[in-house]
Amino acid sequence: MKSDWIKKIAMLGVLFSLAINVKGADYERTKDVIYGRKHGVALTMDVITPAKQNNRGVIFAVSGGWFSSHDNIDKVIDRGTFLELLKRGYTLFAVVHGSQPKFTVPEIREDMHRAVRFIRHHAELYKIDPVIIGMFGGSAGGHLTLLQGTDGQDGDPSAEDPVDRESSAVQAIVSYFPPTDFLNYGKEGQHFDKLVRQVMFGRNPFLAALDFRKFDKEKQLIVKVEDQGEIKRLLKEVSPVTHVNKGDAPALLIHGDADLLVPIQQSKLILSKFKQEGVEAELLTMPDKNHGWKAEPEEIKRFGDWFDKHLLRGE
Repeated sequence: MKSDWIKKIAMLGVLFSLAINVKGADYERTKDVIYGRKHGVALTMDVITPAKQNNRGVIFAVSGGWFSSHDNIDKVIDRGTFLELLKRGYTLFAVVHGSQPKFTVPEIREDMHRAVRFIRHHAELYKIDPVIIGMFGGSAGGHLTLLQGTDGQDGDPSAEDPVDRESSAVQAIVSYFPPTDFLNYGKEGQHFDKLVRQVMFGRNPFLAALDFRKFDKEKQLIVKVEDQGEIKRLLKEVSPVTHVNKGDAPALLIHGDADLLVPIQQSKLILSKFKQEGVEAELLTMPDKNHGWKAEPEEIKRFGDWFDKHLLRGE
């Protein structure tokens, strides 16, 4: 049972040498497009282009438990949410990031910033509007999506790489069952690790993603952050609820009310913060759903309609 849970969560959102074009009936998929490099390793994404484009792009955060892989894209590309966006003409970008346990969330965030900037910089190539870009993901992917929607970064106009001069902000998001506050997880004052261990039979296979590290100049080594005050600060920094402000991307949250791993309290918490700040946001509650399910027709329609409303405005 324990292994089944781990496999299930790792699969959620973990969807996706040279770029390879694969044609489907209504789309063309370009595999392994390099959007950046770090530590001598390429960062890649898949680009899925519908037969009839609507001049808009949507990013999919390929992440479950902050693991990211190309392995499962073949299964996911035929799911309702993907097909709905392709049917509506959206060009999809399935972004793979550096995975835990090798990389922590602050490092993973840098990959996502880079991906958004790369896509925006090459918007003409992909025939999308660089000003209006959407994003979605589930679980850890939903968490990363919320961070991008609430804390996208301005570009550096003096950067040598023109990609880094672009903004990493996105303009509309859909986030499935996302962690939003690691310090108030399930209830006020509860650390996320406590609840996850209860659900995962005493273990937390996702903890490495939040096992913060820093470079010690004196030792010339990367060392674990041990100071509890600093750990709390870093957990707050990677909690999307921390960054909610007026002007954030409109957010649709979709969450099961029977979710044991990421309680719906997490979506309700950030929804309340969105409302306080005047950010357009909605929560679609899925009755009796745990952490992941086969998307239902009405849910798929709401998903597609959200992007149409906020990305096709003025069309």
